[in-house]
Order: sequence, then C-alpha cells, then structure tokens
Amino acid sequence: MKLIAIPALASALALAACGTPAEDTDATGADETAVAGEATAAGTLVEVAQGNEDFSTLVTAVTAAGLGETLSGEGPLTVFAPTNAAFAKLPEGTVETLTQPENKEKLSGILTYHVVSGKTDAATLVEAINVNGGSYTITTVNGADLTAKLDGENVVLTDAAGNSATVTATDVEASNGVIHVIDTVVMPG
Repeated sequence: MKLIAIPALASALALAACGTPAEDTDATGADETAVAGEATAAGTLVEVAQGNEDFSTLVTAVTAAGLGETLSGEGPLTVFAPTNAAFAKLPEGTVETLTQPENKEKLSGILTYHVVSGKTDAATLVEAINVNGGSYTITTVNGADLTAKLDGENVVLTDAAGNSATVTATDVEASNGVIHVIDTVVMPG
C-alpha cells in the first residue's frame, strides 16, 4: 500500500512535505515511503508503530520511557517518528544506554520532543511554513521547539542543537493522530 496524501494537496503542493518515492531511500536502502505505507490506521499511534518492524526501535524506546499509554490516549497528537535507520545514526550504544531504567526521564524528554499536541497533517504544516516566511516554529510536548522549513520539496526539521531531520513520508493516520516519518532522531538540546 502506498502512502497517499489528500488528493487536493497532492496536486496543489506536489506532496511538498516529502520527496518522491525514488528520493526517499535512506543510506541503508530502505524506502521510507514503503515504511510509512506498511503502517496502517488499525489503531492508536503506538499500535500503528507496533505494526511496522521499521519502527521497532521507536516502540522499544516508547516502552522503556513509559510513554505507551500516553501515546495511546485520546489525542490527537502528531508524531515525527524516526525509523530504525534514524536511530542507527546515533553514536553506538546510545539507544541501549537511553533505554536503561536510570535514563527513563532523559529518554522521555527526547521522545516527547518528537510529539506535538493536535493533529497537524502535511498540508497544514507546509501552509504554516509558507505563511510564516519560510520557517515555522513547532512547540513540542516536552516544551522545546523544532523549526520546520522547506528544502525544495522536503520539509526539514531543525532541532535545538542545529541538527536536521527530513520528513520522508507524511500523513500516516492513526485513531488518535498522525505520524510523519523522519530520517534522523531530533534532540531537544
């Protein structure tokens, strides 16, 4: 199943929030659009992520941080979800260290930096970037900001440390929100 954006958005914005499927290949060769397409709206944000093996590291981290119930709640929420390949970009041992019980608070802070209150679809995000002069500040659930800009046809998020993540697939629906797939783990600072 291919990820399909709102038809009007697809024609009006040429799916500006993500690259074409041929451009969505990360360094490991996984097609990010296929990653998103495999996820289904069968349930909550957590259930959608659990249904896709390319989000297994994210699911492990959410469980270790004790955020499963929160992300399965009523919502709506928007999640910028890093894939396993995104987590693999972190320095060796980082995920293992963060998922230790003594690092639960730090891991929770990192994960909630990927979550925004409310449901923000690709069209709304691109419109906000354009209306705000090419840059839109997103306040995350943990209280820190991400900056969203367009780089060609791609939405790029810049974190507090100045690192960037590209949105590679958009509008993966869940019963309590929406997931946008990103190629890098963003850090609150």
